[in-house]
Amino acid sequence: MRVAVLGATGAVGQEMLATLESRKFPVSDLVLLASRRSAGARVNYGGCEIVVREVCPGAFEGVDIALFSAGGEASRIWAPKAIERGATVIDNSSAWRMEPDVPLVVPEVNPGALAGHRGLIANPNCATIQAVMVLNPLHKVAGLEGFTAVTFQSVSGTGKEAIRELASNSEALLSGEKGMSSVYPHDIAFNVLPHIGGFDEDGISEEEWKMIRESRKIMGLPGLKVNCTATRVPVFRGHSEALCAVFRNPLSPDEARAILEAAPGVCLMDDPGSYRYPTARNSKGSGSVFVGRIRKDTFWEMGLMMWVVSDNLLKGAALNAVQIAEMIQGEGICVS
Repeated sequence: MRVAVLGATGAVGQEMLATLESRKFPVSDLVLLASRRSAGARVNYGGCEIVVREVCPGAFEGVDIALFSAGGEASRIWAPKAIERGATVIDNSSAWRMEPDVPLVVPEVNPGALAGHRGLIANPNCATIQAVMVLNPLHKVAGLEGFTAVTFQSVSGTGKEAIRELASNSEALLSGEKGMSSVYPHDIAFNVLPHIGGFDEDGISEEEWKMIRESRKIMGLPGLKVNCTATRVPVFRGHSEALCAVFRNPLSPDEARAILEAAPGVCLMDDPGSYRYPTARNSKGSGSVFVGRIRKDTFWEMGLMMWVVSDNLLKGAALNAVQIAEMIQGEGICVS
């Protein structure tokens, strides 16, 4: 297939290329695209060096699948132009996720949503993906009434500039100097910021609304009760979440462990006695969603609490997009 990657020089774009190569996606021709600022860069793929081109309408001629990770503004501009030229766009931005006629897909959760797509599929938010990967198998058995999430999201979710800022500001603080904050409103080094994105008039942040709205759409539960506090933490890579899920039917921690141990794409890591539980470092480079610390909620009688971790650049972005491409291509999904 002729594949284009828009945003090829960014953190997620680089992971998309690595994932296409590692999963041996059948690429006959690869078109690497970016803004004018990044055009001309050279990227290695499959032992060959490919020059990144400036995105333009003609770049999508003959493209079968276009993977987008260049931000919402770019997606709004270029997705329609790519679709007009026959490409199927898989977009990693938030631009199209809540459009009623655009499928929002996690292959292990709602693959049927792809049916009848009109050339545009949205990749969900990274924090939402790992939450529904764990909640959906439990919902099928016990009926999910609602959940609360507190997220601890790494700086790689913001991009390369945030990674560099965390590194440089950490070094500065350890040297007794003050770091410069340009990516976030406050210094992220040795700090926790209690929001991701701007606030609305009720004080709810953009990222929190993503968790609420996207989880309802992906799981097909428009009335699902969801509460979220999203935070940015000084971790380079890997998002962590504390989830409290409330069910209609009884579900013990042991039953939940058995369900999740058999769930596609989920890795159970739960042995409190030996301090075995997922961490952000565990997740780096893995396509699995890790879950541990499964226990009864101490407030809600029908509630379970759990700790969920995933590599936000892989299952939270690049891998999920490539799995969607595999479904479109007809090869099915490999979740091992």
